[in-house]
Amino acid sequence: MPVEDLARSDAVTADPNTPVAELAATMDEENVGSVVITDDDTPVGIVTDRDLTVRVLGEEVDPADRTAEDVMTDDLRTAEPGAGFYEVTNLMAEHGIRRLPIREDDALVGIITADDMTELLADEQQQFGEIIRAQRPEY
Repeated sequence: MPVEDLARSDAVTADPNTPVAELAATMDEENVGSVVITDDDTPVGIVTDRDLTVRVLGEEVDPADRTAEDVMTDDLRTAEPGAGFYEVTNLMAEHGIRRLPIREDDALVGIITADDMTELLADEQQQFGEIIRAQRPEY
Protein backbone atom coordinates (compact mmCIF):
# COMPACT_ATOMS: atom_id res chain seq x y z
CA MET A 1 0.00 0.00 0.00
CA PRO A 2 1.52 3.34 -0.98
CA VAL A 3 2.02 5.91 1.74
CA GLU A 4 -0.18 8.40 -0.13
CA ASP A 5 -3.15 6.24 0.88
CA LEU A 6 -2.16 6.53 4.55
CA ALA A 7 -0.69 10.02 4.87
CA ARG A 8 -2.77 12.84 6.20
CA SER A 9 -2.76 15.74 3.79
CA ASP A 10 -3.41 18.25 6.56
CA ALA A 11 0.13 18.52 7.93
CA VAL A 12 0.40 21.46 10.31
CA THR A 13 3.02 23.94 9.11
CA ALA A 14 4.78 27.12 10.22
CA ASP A 15 7.63 29.23 8.93
CA PRO A 16 11.12 29.23 10.47
CA ASN A 17 10.55 32.56 12.28
CA THR A 18 7.54 31.32 14.26
CA PRO A 19 8.06 31.76 18.03
CA VAL A 20 8.19 28.49 19.98
CA ALA A 21 5.28 29.57 22.18
CA GLU A 22 3.17 29.87 19.04
CA LEU A 23 4.33 26.41 17.91
CA ALA A 24 3.28 24.92 21.25
CA ALA A 25 -0.10 26.66 21.08
CA THR A 26 -0.62 25.40 17.52
CA MET A 27 0.20 21.82 18.55
CA ASP A 28 -2.34 22.10 21.35
CA GLU A 29 -5.05 23.65 19.15
CA GLU A 30 -4.52 21.16 16.32
CA ASN A 31 -4.02 18.19 18.66
CA VAL A 32 -0.75 17.19 16.97
CA GLY A 33 2.74 16.40 18.20
CA SER A 34 4.67 18.17 15.46
CA VAL A 35 4.75 21.12 13.13
CA VAL A 36 6.51 20.88 9.77
CA ILE A 37 8.61 23.98 9.18
CA THR A 38 8.33 25.22 5.62
CA ASP A 39 9.96 27.85 3.47
CA ASP A 40 7.14 28.64 1.05
CA ASP A 41 5.80 25.11 0.43
CA THR A 42 9.16 23.37 0.85
CA PRO A 43 9.67 21.47 4.12
CA VAL A 44 12.96 22.52 5.74
CA GLY A 45 12.55 21.09 9.23
CA ILE A 46 10.22 19.73 11.87
CA VAL A 47 9.53 20.71 15.47
CA THR A 48 8.09 18.06 17.74
CA ASP A 49 6.69 18.30 21.23
CA ARG A 50 9.87 16.55 22.35
CA ASP A 51 12.01 19.20 20.65
CA LEU A 52 10.21 21.88 22.67
CA THR A 53 10.74 19.94 25.87
CA VAL A 54 14.41 19.14 25.34
CA ARG A 55 15.62 22.21 23.45
CA VAL A 56 13.68 24.84 25.37
CA LEU A 57 12.67 23.56 28.80
CA GLY A 58 15.59 21.15 29.16
CA GLU A 59 18.13 23.81 28.28
CA GLU A 60 16.32 26.30 30.54
CA VAL A 61 16.22 29.01 27.88
CA ASP A 62 13.65 31.76 27.61
CA PRO A 63 11.01 30.60 25.10
CA ALA A 64 10.51 34.22 24.06
CA ASP A 65 14.05 34.15 22.64
CA ARG A 66 13.53 31.03 20.49
CA THR A 67 11.94 30.45 17.10
CA ALA A 68 11.20 27.33 15.11
CA GLU A 69 14.53 27.68 13.34
CA ASP A 70 16.35 27.54 16.71
CA VAL A 71 14.75 24.27 17.84
CA MET A 72 13.77 22.43 14.67
CA THR A 73 15.36 19.27 13.40
CA ASP A 74 16.76 20.41 10.09
CA ASP A 75 18.14 17.07 8.94
CA LEU A 76 14.66 16.33 7.69
CA ARG A 77 13.79 12.85 6.45
CA THR A 78 10.92 12.67 3.99
CA ALA A 79 9.24 10.13 1.74
CA GLU A 80 7.68 10.37 -1.69
CA PRO A 81 3.92 9.73 -2.08
CA GLY A 82 4.54 6.38 -3.81
CA ALA A 83 6.62 4.97 -0.92
CA GLY A 84 5.30 1.74 0.55
CA PHE A 85 4.65 0.60 4.10
CA TYR A 86 8.00 -1.18 4.48
CA GLU A 87 10.00 1.68 3.03
CA VAL A 88 8.35 4.13 5.43
CA THR A 89 8.74 1.92 8.51
CA ASN A 90 12.36 1.15 7.64
CA LEU A 91 13.10 4.86 7.24
CA MET A 92 11.45 5.63 10.57
CA ALA A 93 13.35 2.83 12.33
CA GLU A 94 16.69 3.65 10.72
CA HIS A 95 16.52 7.29 11.78
CA GLY A 96 14.62 6.90 15.05
CA ILE A 97 11.72 9.10 13.97
CA ARG A 98 7.98 8.85 14.53
CA ARG A 99 6.80 11.49 12.04
CA LEU A 100 7.61 11.53 8.36
CA PRO A 101 6.65 14.41 6.06
CA ILE A 102 5.60 13.37 2.58
CA ARG A 103 6.75 15.53 -0.26
CA GLU A 104 6.34 15.48 -3.97
CA ASP A 105 9.27 17.19 -5.67
CA ASP A 106 9.95 20.00 -3.18
CA ALA A 107 6.38 20.55 -1.99
CA LEU A 108 4.92 19.18 1.25
CA VAL A 109 1.86 17.05 0.48
CA GLY A 110 1.23 15.34 3.82
CA ILE A 111 2.63 13.62 6.86
CA ILE A 112 2.52 10.09 8.20
CA THR A 113 3.20 9.10 11.79
CA ALA A 114 4.08 5.96 13.66
CA ASP A 115 0.57 6.12 15.12
CA ASP A 116 -0.87 6.07 11.59
CA MET A 117 1.20 2.98 10.81
CA THR A 118 0.10 1.28 14.04
CA GLU A 119 -3.54 2.01 13.26
CA LEU A 120 -3.10 0.49 9.81
CA LEU A 121 -1.59 -2.67 11.31
CA ALA A 122 -4.44 -2.93 13.81
CA ASP A 123 -6.98 -2.65 10.98
CA GLU A 124 -5.15 -5.30 8.98
CA GLN A 125 -5.02 -7.63 12.01
CA GLN A 126 -8.75 -7.18 12.58
CA GLN A 127 -9.51 -8.05 8.95
CA PHE A 128 -7.26 -11.09 9.19
CA GLY A 129 -9.07 -12.16 12.36
CA GLU A 130 -12.42 -11.87 10.59
CA ILE A 131 -11.16 -14.16 7.82
CA ILE A 132 -10.00 -16.72 10.37
CA ARG A 133 -13.29 -16.56 12.30
CA ALA A 134 -15.29 -16.94 9.08
CA GLN A 135 -13.34 -20.05 8.06
CA ARG A 136 -13.09 -21.67 11.48
CA PRO A 137 -15.21 -24.78 11.91
CA GLU A 138 -17.82 -24.76 14.63
CA TYR A 139 -16.83 -26.76 17.67
